[in-house]
Amino acid sequence: MPTEPDAKQTIRERVWSRLAQTQASSDPHGRIPDFVGAAAAAERLAELPAWQHARVIKANPDQPQLPVRVRALRGGKLVYMAVPKLAHPLPFFPLDPGELGDEAEALAAHRVATLHAPKTAVANMYPIDLIVCGTVAVNRQGVRIGKGAGYSDIEVGLLAEAGLIGPATIITTTVHQLQVLDEPLPHDEHDFTVDYIVTPQEIIFCGPAYRPRGIVWPNLGEEQIAAIPVLAAMAKTGSSPHCSR
Repeated sequence: MPTEPDAKQTIRERVWSRLAQTQASSDPHGRIPDFVGAAAAAERLAELPAWQHARVIKANPDQPQLPVRVRALRGGKLVYMAVPKLAHPLPFFPLDPGELGDEAEALAAHRVATLHAPKTAVANMYPIDLIVCGTVAVNRQGVRIGKGAGYSDIEVGLLAEAGLIGPATIITTTVHQLQVLDEPLPHDEHDFTVDYIVTPQEIIFCGPAYRPRGIVWPNLGEEQIAAIPVLAAMAKTGSSPHCSR
C-alpha cells in the first residue's frame, strides 16, 4: 500500500518552513524550492565524473535546476526536459545545443520552452546517461520526497519502461543543505531514489539508486492517468507490459 499522503506532506511542510525561516528560499511552499546557492550546486555537480562523461541528460523543469540545464547545454550535452505536468502527448522537450544553437539556453527556462521548444515522444528519445531531479527533502540514503504531484516518478517510470534508463543510469539531485535530512523517509514502490545528492557545500554518495521497472499503475488514480496524455494513451491501448488495467 502507498504511504499515507500526510506522512510525506508533514515532512515537506517542515522543510519548506525551515527554508523560509532561514531565508534559504524566498517562496518555497508548494513547490520544488528555488534555493540560495542553486548555481553553486550546479557547479559542484559538474565535478562528478558521471556528469563529465554524460552526453544525454534528463532534467526536471523547475527553477532551482535551471543552472544545471544551462551548464549542460554549454557543455554540449543533449538535455531532455519534461513538459510541465507531462501535459502534452509529446512529454519531453529535446534541447540539443547542436541543433538549437544560441537559442538552447533560453529554452532551458520552462516558461520559454513551453512556448517555443520542440517536443518529442519517449519512443524517439536516446538512452539517458544521467538524471537530475528536483527535490523537497532527501536523506543520505537517497530516499527523496518531491512536491507531491508525482511527475518525477512517472517520468522515471516512463523512461524505465521504454528501456531508456537502467542500472547504469546515474540519478542526482541538487538541493540546499537544509533539505538533506538525517532520518528515515517514507518510500513507496514508485519512488525512485538518488545515487548522489549535491549541495553547494558537498557531494553525498548515497549508494546505487532504486529505479522502478516501469509505471506502477496500481499507485495511480484514474484522474491522474486521464490528466497525463501519454499515460491515458498507454492505459487505453494496454501497451504497457506492467499495465494490468
